[in-house]
Amino acid sequence: MGRNAQGELTSIWTPANVITCIRICFIPVFMLLATQSRDVAGALTQPALAIGACILYILLSLTDKLDGSLARKRNEITDFGKFLDPIADKLLVFSALLLLLADGYVNVWFVFIILFREFLVSALRMVASAAGEVIAADKLGKAKTAVTMVSLCGFYVSFGLTSLGVATLSEWILGISQALMIAAVVLTVVSGLQYFWNARKVVFRV
Repeated sequence: MGRNAQGELTSIWTPANVITCIRICFIPVFMLLATQSRDVAGALTQPALAIGACILYILLSLTDKLDGSLARKRNEITDFGKFLDPIADKLLVFSALLLLLADGYVNVWFVFIILFREFLVSALRMVASAAGEVIAADKLGKAKTAVTMVSLCGFYVSFGLTSLGVATLSEWILGISQALMIAAVVLTVVSGLQYFWNARKVVFRV
């Protein structure tokens, strides 16, 4: 990887983009570990796999901001990274949400609201981009992402503790994670409305 005479990157394979690709590749591994740790009824049958899923999801979550920070620090921001990083983030969130939904830990409406908001914001950004406008992520949007990730990590920490036989602490963390998920849904709605409000001039020309 290098730069041409104009200082432009000559390869998309920057360290940040490599990390993003690795993160995407390991999401199916996380899903496999999580699904294989339980039987068809949702009961925990493979404690080691549950612990593995927990550790892997936490590691993947911790790399959520690493690639973006690395790209900015090294001045290696690419269009490929701008395209891939949001996809990696959404895949990580929705892979966990779908697994929790299948096991009955989250409400189907929670998943619908979060998914609907992502479609809405993506559509608004495309419309704004076509009009030459940029709708940047605001503090509410960033808070929503942070609370959602902490909640999801909490669920899998709870499952990992259950597999270790630490039932009391597991139930305590599970309760906190469920409360954080409700907070994440509220932030999802509020930040989605704020995005829509910020884009009103682009969408409605008012």
